Amino acid sequence: QVQLVESGGGLVQPGGSLRLSCAASGTIGSISSMGWYRQAPGSRRDLVAWISSGGVVSYADSVKGRFTISRDNAENTVYLQMNSLKPEDTAVYYCYGVREAKIYWGQGTQVTVSS
Repeated sequence: QVQLVESGGGLVQPGGSLRLSCAASGTIGSISSMGWYRQAPGSRRDLVAWISSGGVVSYADSVKGRFTISRDNAENTVYLQMNSLKPEDTAVYYCYGVREAKIYWGQGTQVTVSS
């Protein structure tokens, strides 16, 4: 089993920044891709960004140029630096990790962008 624990969510004003962290523990083995989804109330869960074990990254069009995903393989942690936040970024952000074709999820962390 792999456990994922997110941290770093909160309330921020439009234009502000937040950094989310997701630490993996347990039977980690070789986790391949890690990343972040988000889900706003009444909406589906959408992919925000992901990063491979080799550092290849991909972003949703809505966050390109504002969000940066990074990964510390030694610490089994993935980060999401979110800048220039907008009200429409408000959602619960979920970390995920893939190991041996199985997806593991964190519990989610709330991000609220509001003045």
